Amino acid sequence: MSDRTYDDRARSGGSLMGRNGLLQLLDDAREKSFDIVIVEALDRLSRDMEDLAGIHKRLSFLGIEIRAVHEGVVNTVLVGLRGLVGQLYREDNAHKVRRGLAGRIKQGLAGGGLTYGYAAIAGRTGERVIVEAEAQIIQRIFQEYIEGRTPREIAHDLNKDGVSPPRGRAWNASTINGNLERGAGILQNELYVGRLVWNKVRMVKDPDTGKRLSRPNPRSERQVADVPHLAIIKPELFAAAQKRKEERGHTHPSHQRRPRRMLSGLLRCGWCGAGMSTNGRDKSGRVRIRCSAATENGTCPDAKTFYLDTVESAVLTGLQAELRAPKVIAEYVRTYLEERKRLAITSNAKRQRLEQQLAQLNREIERLVDAIAKGHGDPSILGPRSTALGAERERISEELRSEPPAAKEVALHPAILKRYEEQLGRLEEALTKGIRSGDGEAAEAIRDLIERVTVFRDPSRLGGVTVEISGRLNALLGEKAFPNQVKGVWGKMVAGEGLEPPTPGL
Repeated sequence: MSDRTYDDRARSGGSLMGRNGLLQLLDDAREKSFDIVIVEALDRLSRDMEDLAGIHKRLSFLGIEIRAVHEGVVNTVLVGLRGLVGQLYREDNAHKVRRGLAGRIKQGLAGGGLTYGYAAIAGRTGERVIVEAEAQIIQRIFQEYIEGRTPREIAHDLNKDGVSPPRGRAWNASTINGNLERGAGILQNELYVGRLVWNKVRMVKDPDTGKRLSRPNPRSERQVADVPHLAIIKPELFAAAQKRKEERGHTHPSHQRRPRRMLSGLLRCGWCGAGMSTNGRDKSGRVRIRCSAATENGTCPDAKTFYLDTVESAVLTGLQAELRAPKVIAEYVRTYLEERKRLAITSNAKRQRLEQQLAQLNREIERLVDAIAKGHGDPSILGPRSTALGAERERISEELRSEPPAAKEVALHPAILKRYEEQLGRLEEALTKGIRSGDGEAAEAIRDLIERVTVFRDPSRLGGVTVEISGRLNALLGEKAFPNQVKGVWGKMVAGEGLEPPTPGL
């Protein structure tokens, strides 16, 4: 045993997550590195009722005593009391902080971080000043938007002109467009017309991860202060932008989102690794896809499009090739036989149980009939009992007649393998038809087998496409069929041709 000191400097006591010192203490406790924990006060361990009780419970189980400097040996009553006090203190402190911020907002002072277009004034907490260079960018964004340009087009041009974004490496459409419910985004920020809006969101902590998450507050709970000296654009320009956003927000039913495609959210650009999204249709109605980074902010050099049906076909062809492998067919046979055997055992066991019950009932009925015939017992009692047993016998006999005959031997009929091959042959046609008709289950069935599809351009052919599929075919037949393919790369599939081995290192 040795003396050790554990600390979590400047960390919240509201969660175990991120408390490396405390987590190390618990790890060392399991290794029996000490037999007593001394704390200045219990709130040094945690200010959360659940966490403090859990720490005490685990250390007590390990035979480790907790002692507080001013309270001595810690027991369950003290843990409950101090846990409640600590949590109430933390929640009350948060309430006081928000009350203080609300007072600053009434004075027209900022209650949070910097907004794009403004800078803090040294030594004058909460005061802001307009940054002229950024203000010109904001005016440009609003003007171009009401002239008919989309946030995506605006972001693309800002990146091309080398304009530094508010955060991150590049401008995105979401930076400009924002979120209506949260009042976020440049186009929806009322500070640009001299209205400081506070309390748009509240922060809550996920009890399982310890991460702080933002949740939008109702508009009735928001606080507004007029700050005309911080206005960057005219109210007429802001109102025109909001009107256009509202008009664009009313989507005609014919343009509403259709059922999710088979590969929605799974496609990745082979050049930069960003996601890929739909990019309109050609004259024949075929859907095109394109790198989202190239579309949203122009940071990917590969801006060309692919046909979605070509990529889907390549993926399904790759799946068919994997399922036709000899090892997979052998595993299919083994799985089929095991399931047939299991069902046969289950069926035989049920049939045997019913037969035993029927034999037992027959014996009881015979004994009752014999007793009545010999004058033993009261017929008024034995008669109804015999009738009830007869009804039960009829019920079991009926159930037994509905059971299939006892299975004697489990064998794989030759037609099964032929059917397997036929099903594979119809796989692409059936799934494509199901997905296009809005069958979400058909899309999800394939999505369960695929984690990522990386799309590459095939320079050897005009419009050529090569896809690399990362998936988990084990979901079909188990790990024995695909021992090396748990979350592994199956290989590259050239659309319309066949499967080629993955490039080393990919």
